[in-house]
Amino acid sequence: MKRLLLGATLLPLLAGAASAETYQATNWMAPAHILNEFPYQEFAKDVAAASGGAMEIEVYSSGALVPAPTTMQGLADGVAQIGIVYPGYTPSELPLNNTINDMGFVAKDDLAAAFAWTELGLTNKKVQAEWSKNGGIFAGGYSTPFYNFICMSEIVTPADVAGKKVRVAGTAQTEWIQSLGGVPVSVPIGDVYSGLERGSIDCTMSDPTNLDKGNKFWEVAKTVNTLPMGVVVGATYVMNKDFWVGLEPAQRRIILDAMATGLARSQVAYHVGVQAALEGSKERGLKVTEPTQEMRDTLAAFQSQVASKLPAKAMAERGIDDPTDVLNDYTALEAKWTGLLADVDRTDADAVAAILKANLYDKIDENSFGLE
Repeated sequence: MKRLLLGATLLPLLAGAASAETYQATNWMAPAHILNEFPYQEFAKDVAAASGGAMEIEVYSSGALVPAPTTMQGLADGVAQIGIVYPGYTPSELPLNNTINDMGFVAKDDLAAAFAWTELGLTNKKVQAEWSKNGGIFAGGYSTPFYNFICMSEIVTPADVAGKKVRVAGTAQTEWIQSLGGVPVSVPIGDVYSGLERGSIDCTMSDPTNLDKGNKFWEVAKTVNTLPMGVVVGATYVMNKDFWVGLEPAQRRIILDAMATGLARSQVAYHVGVQAALEGSKERGLKVTEPTQEMRDTLAAFQSQVASKLPAKAMAERGIDDPTDVLNDYTALEAKWTGLLADVDRTDADAVAAILKANLYDKIDENSFGLE
């Protein structure tokens, strides 16, 4: 197989071509993780099939090519052509994206949040500019299911969090844990299993699918509390600029279509995986509890302050221009996608993909997108 030479002229896309271009994709998660299996492993198969074997995506998993904290830099440098990026690992480089991520803490619909975040990244000039400044092109994003407490000892009331070391993702989660008297800890998701096992962390805020899919937290954790503490969004697909510019329009179309399908599949897998993970945890002896009303009220009071304080806080602490217009765009898009998805079967990946393509990806022009 020929390797991609960045900046070189690519051969026209020919079905059944004798040779194929091979591109590298980096994912720090295990192959079985939802954000690897569907938007990377299956995505690679879709690209190969749609191109008649002329394009191949070689997926490096578990951080084998580039670790999570340096994925953005690795993509900019051309170590990989496509990769998954969580903005929280590079807060200084992606301050606007991290500000938007904080809005996930007040999200009401995880699927709508995923597609709102995706549309914002594909269409908002300020968001696009931040990715471009860091050497990448945002091409699609994810939202986790609602975060719960997954712990070594039981959390039911606000007082139960005091003094506990809790793994968090993002500023809003950090401040939430601090408000309860806990100690927020920021480590990559791949380090949580060993942290729980060794006692360097007592809990993780995480979506329930991490109990079984990929990370297998149910092997070490003892309890789960289902308090719905918002979602976390991230960039499922960030592309190296030279890679994207070097493709033919027909190749870009194949990539965009496969990405839309990959996003839909991963969000559906998240949706159906939550209940399966919780039921499986109970079968393995974990104690799964509901939060007290006191805990729900405490969370609601905290969430009510997040959106109103976020613009001023982001300007002061992240040094960015007033993000109010971007946050308003995101809020409007979440409402838009909530409406578009109201009647869709969220267990049907094809149905979800059809809505995503018709209302977003089919409108992305492969002749101009990302080429400015």
